[in-house]
Amino acid sequence: MAKTDQGNQTTITEFILLEFGSHPGLHVFLFLLFLVIYILTVAGNILIIVLVVADQHLHTPMYFFLGNLSCLDTCYTSTILPRMMASFLTNEYVISVNGCFLQYYFFTWLAGSECCLLSVMSYDRYVAICKPLQYATHMNGKFCLHLAAGSWINGMVASAIVTSLMSRLIFCGPSEIDHFFCDFTPVIKLSCSDTRLIELVTLVLASIFTLPPFLLTLISYVCIIITILRIPSTTGRQKAFSTCSSHLIVVTTFYGTLIIVYILPKTKMLRELNKVFSVFYTVLTPLANPLIYSLRNKEVMEALRKAARNSVCPGRLKCSPTGF
Repeated sequence: MAKTDQGNQTTITEFILLEFGSHPGLHVFLFLLFLVIYILTVAGNILIIVLVVADQHLHTPMYFFLGNLSCLDTCYTSTILPRMMASFLTNEYVISVNGCFLQYYFFTWLAGSECCLLSVMSYDRYVAICKPLQYATHMNGKFCLHLAAGSWINGMVASAIVTSLMSRLIFCGPSEIDHFFCDFTPVIKLSCSDTRLIELVTLVLASIFTLPPFLLTLISYVCIIITILRIPSTTGRQKAFSTCSSHLIVVTTFYGTLIIVYILPKTKMLRELNKVFSVFYTVLTPLANPLIYSLRNKEVMEALRKAARNSVCPGRLKCSPTGF
């Protein structure tokens, strides 16, 4: 659990994640619940990726970014749920300091990348609705590739800087993290080093890498809503709004819970609900994304039906009228 360095100071080498309490009966229920969620999340997101790659009709900027989001969500939920489910089975809640830093690195990388990617998807919808005549030339393949790669790289750079500073901290005890994964605030509270530098750097990086994407998303949807309201026909307004309503639901859920957890003042009630809200953006959002985008999207549903028909009637064989 600890070692003594040359300065005769005890240094923590392992953390204990308190997660959701110590009731064995509750752990069985939570394991089964999160197992179902994890299977559905991975299966749903991989299905979206396969459909986007395989169906020619989905080879558009909108679905290219959706495929990136599904890939990101698959990795995102895999950084937290498998380890948490294993602890429910083994009753082992210990994680090494290096393992904690590694989990935080991937979690922050993917969360930061998702912020950027959601703003890119908002911008894509803005161009499609507000400047439809310029969409084909503006959102070309090279530009879309740069936007997607930039989203992944931005999250990786910010995460690497913060994790590097965190790894230099000294932890003397206590060693209990009151959370179900290695998040920034619960880990920093345990350090006996001066944390002012890392807190300042984290604040600056959060402002640089998350505030502009959030503002871009907000501005894009303000412009989209104004444009939709100017459409004279009711049918036209409904069609335009249907192309971005799914993304708006995802953005609202993701940013809403992030604001509650990381930005709002830490009142006693919010501190107690912190784990619950954290579940929303770490576990439920990756699960909801494929459901929202598939159930509310006619093109994705059509691609899914086509894939189902091909699996039942492979090759050039035709299904009977009573089939798919």
